[in-house]
Amino acid sequence: MLKLDDVHAYYGKSHVLHGVSLEVRPGEIVALLGRNGSGRSTTVKTIMGLVEGTGTVRWRDQQILGRKAFEIAWLGLGYVPENRDIFPTLTVHQNLLLGEKRGAKASRWAADDMYKLFPRLKERQHTEAGVLSGGEQQMLTLCRTLMGDPELIMIDEPTEGLAPKIVELVAGFLRELKRRGTSVLLVEQKLTIALEVSDRCLVMGHGQIVFEGAPAELKANAYIRKEWLEV
Repeated sequence: MLKLDDVHAYYGKSHVLHGVSLEVRPGEIVALLGRNGSGRSTTVKTIMGLVEGTGTVRWRDQQILGRKAFEIAWLGLGYVPENRDIFPTLTVHQNLLLGEKRGAKASRWAADDMYKLFPRLKERQHTEAGVLSGGEQQMLTLCRTLMGDPELIMIDEPTEGLAPKIVELVAGFLRELKRRGTSVLLVEQKLTIALEVSDRCLVMGHGQIVFEGAPAELKANAYIRKEWLEV
């Protein structure tokens, strides 16, 4: 479905990714783990066309590296950035509608689905997004991306700074995506969430993949956790 092979990425002259290869298969959740600065966010930004890169990024057997972000989104990839990027002066409902792809095939997701996933958004649907709490804004940006009906959604640090109750809601959101067959590439620091929801775990360090395996394998591998994950 999504396959990276020997991907290098740069911020100006700074070489950030050093030959990243990974795969996300249909219907699975892959957790991309690592410390800050390891290259996780750069990986998803490179896939999405937001960072300059070399190598191969194939989506459904076509090379997408070098395309513009809006073109990649139209092919069926969704991206939830770490900084959320909601439209603060628009209401919750208006933000959701902006996520729709006009003229595209009928979506599997509608605003009512979003309100069922996160009832708090239904309560706040006529409220300007800029006055929402951090947790509510995270719910909104997750749902806005989902309104575009992506076949694969890349989510960058969805639980960062959130209260435990909101973290559990986000975990439920991820489980629902899997139930409906949407693939997920999840950038996450909370190991407990990653182990709970993912089918496979990838660990990054110094711009490279240093581990790949099932959640149970990562849980059992104390060396990898201590060397590349624990602070």
